[in-house]
Amino acid sequence: MAKGFVNDDAVQEQIDATVADAVARARSKQHKGPGRSHCEECAAPIPEARRKAVPGVRLCVKCQAERDREENVFSGYNRRGSKDSQLR
Repeated sequence: MAKGFVNDDAVQEQIDATVADAVARARSKQHKGPGRSHCEECAAPIPEARRKAVPGVRLCVKCQAERDREENVFSGYNRRGSKDSQLR
């Protein structure tokens, strides 16, 4: 089957690169060190269970949800450059 200039592993390489980018982005957002007992933004107390579940936690659930909503505009990388994916 002819595929032009694309080798057989090109699609898998694109998938692997996209996953690696997403993992690196998520790891770069993680805080290191001990978590805080009070939220950085609203000063509300952070429950002990949250501090144990999320090492290095800096925000309460409400402030973290708001920040996640604001950052959710990231739509991913268009590595293929196909016309269909650019129209979305």
